[in-house]
Amino acid sequence: MSAACNNTIAVAMSGGVDSSAVAALLRSEGHDLIGLTLQLWNQRRLAGHEGMPESVQGRCCSVDDVYDARRVAEQLGIPYYLVNQQERFEADVVRPFVAEYLAGRTPIPCTLCNNHLKFDQLLLTARQIGADRIATGHYARNEYCPDRNRWILKRPADAAKDQTYFLFGLTQEQLSRTLFPLGNMRKPAVREMAAEHGLALAQKPDSQEICFIPGGDYKAFLDAYLDEQGREMPVTAGELVTTSGEVVGHHDGIHNFTVGQRKGLHKSMDINTPDPLYVIQIKGGERQVVVGTQDNLLTTEFLANRLNWISIPALTEPMRVQIKIRHRHEPAWATLAPGAHSDQVAATFDQPQRAVTPGQAAVFYDGDEVVGGGWIQ
Repeated sequence: MSAACNNTIAVAMSGGVDSSAVAALLRSEGHDLIGLTLQLWNQRRLAGHEGMPESVQGRCCSVDDVYDARRVAEQLGIPYYLVNQQERFEADVVRPFVAEYLAGRTPIPCTLCNNHLKFDQLLLTARQIGADRIATGHYARNEYCPDRNRWILKRPADAAKDQTYFLFGLTQEQLSRTLFPLGNMRKPAVREMAAEHGLALAQKPDSQEICFIPGGDYKAFLDAYLDEQGREMPVTAGELVTTSGEVVGHHDGIHNFTVGQRKGLHKSMDINTPDPLYVIQIKGGERQVVVGTQDNLLTTEFLANRLNWISIPALTEPMRVQIKIRHRHEPAWATLAPGAHSDQVAATFDQPQRAVTPGQAAVFYDGDEVVGGGWIQ
């Protein structure tokens, strides 16, 4: 398996410094480029709704970002296209996000977007306009391994910017058609390169927000989105119970909680406890939030499904790996074993890990290589 040799490359341009630097770098190397931006969410759609901010400034994928991407494309003298994918984004990312939260799980919309929309649509659009490959500003590396006849996804040189956790769903076909030019660079050098190419946004701050959830206020977004859709917030109020089943309070809805949470619990408690309590588990069917101590948050085992394998074709026997259960989680040693069916694995950590959360991604590493990943059940 090998990547295509077409010299035309479509650059996924987000309007940030990373993707802009990629476009400038590839242009300086003599490649024929096409700039592509996916329009995923109308930032003004819920602006000003009760609980939502009026301003849309400084948010990921904003109108300002589109303007910046177009300006860089004009500066580099490359064609630029804005591709409207709002309907698909809502269907594949926003609605599943809402459904997962209301069921008591904690989804990752950025990973859903990469897995189900972004790379798939970028490659499709690129081919439609004459480019066989895409390039992105992600901090990751990929290379073809002839001995295994597989494309391998690897951590970048800049460990602090590692984005492989969000890319575990990439297929072999997608990896073979994707370039990560920043994989061997560190962020300060990328900004310096952008400045050397005369890009005005060389010092533009990185966006930290999810594009459709300003300020990270999931509850405000859920309320606003459901109201816009003419749907009432489903009744998910219920009991706060201890790990032994004792009822110690009542809550207004399971969507207000996530595993590991401590803040706000005391407001729902009918009793005072000497030790701080945390959310240990959310039982969506029973509408119960299980609370316990810090020690109760620790676990050594979990199951994952909806798997994607990268460095191996499948898991057929136990394998030693390091696992990340959150983007900022320090990878921990564990043993992976085939699960009860082909789309499931069982993971056992060497040391207990805190707040293993259903709905989050678990990504498996062998050194710098991404073995694969799945979703915590």
